[in-house]
Amino acid sequence: MKQGNKTHLAEFLLLGFSEDPALQPLICGLFLSMYLVTVAGNLLIILAILSDPHLHTPMYFFLSNLSLVDVCFTSTTVPKMLVNIQTQSKAISYAGCITQMFFFILFTGLDDFLLAVMAYDRFMAICHPLHYTVIMNPRLCVQLVLVCWIITVLHGLLHSLLVLRLSFCTHLEIPHFFCELNQLVHTACSDTFLNDVVIYVTVMLLGGGPLAGILYSYSRIVSSIRAISSAQGKYKAVSTCASHLSVVSLFYCTITGVYLSAHSAPSSASTATASVMYTVVTPMLNPFIYSLRNTDMKRALERLLRCETIK
Repeated sequence: MKQGNKTHLAEFLLLGFSEDPALQPLICGLFLSMYLVTVAGNLLIILAILSDPHLHTPMYFFLSNLSLVDVCFTSTTVPKMLVNIQTQSKAISYAGCITQMFFFILFTGLDDFLLAVMAYDRFMAICHPLHYTVIMNPRLCVQLVLVCWIITVLHGLLHSLLVLRLSFCTHLEIPHFFCELNQLVHTACSDTFLNDVVIYVTVMLLGGGPLAGILYSYSRIVSSIRAISSAQGKYKAVSTCASHLSVVSLFYCTITGVYLSAHSAPSSASTATASVMYTVVTPMLNPFIYSLRNTDMKRALERLLRCETIK
């Protein structure tokens, strides 16, 4: 058999969290519940923004995009895991694994970039309020989202094409509940030096870049808030950033925790368990954070639910 043919015959096994059959119904029920809450919550946010003219602003335009990405992000991993539990199978095809990996990279990057764009929006609103509506016009908002999509699609394609050049021989078990890039690369039996270099470089550039933008935006926001003389003005400025800052903290803290656990125990199920925090829990909590801490969003949701009840 030629080495190039081994890749096309490969089938991966997703080990998941536990091999104990007694725990499978519990895991299935827990993840199904979280998935349904995530989808319902984020779709409600999108519908509330679309139905309320008062929320047709740049901040809520970016929030609706973030909610859509969160639905897609969770849908990339959880449904396949639930199907595998129900069918009592751990297998995922080679093509399915590469596809899942591509979309996971895509939507993770989109989450990261959209949070940076939202930080820039808050920076403009607080630091340059008189020019905000002129600068953050609808055309610029659409362009910013399109740039986020283009960068992350190219990022996902880059890693996918580099994985396609690898050969997979015998050790096809992935100690995860989805095809995570780093875990997939480490199962290859060919040289992965180029893959490792590209992973580290892209993490530094595409992970560190948006984070640096968020930190810079909030450093300027803090300076502007400190210059506000009235306590009411300071409170209003802080309240407009509170929800976004909470989501940013949750996103980056959970990802940091995952990669710290991966370095301490790279082949254990603890990495998969830690990954649940940013792949499932964070997208599920985002709608609650934005709805509970935002008066305009709560009013829009109440009007939406009231209209549905009347219908």
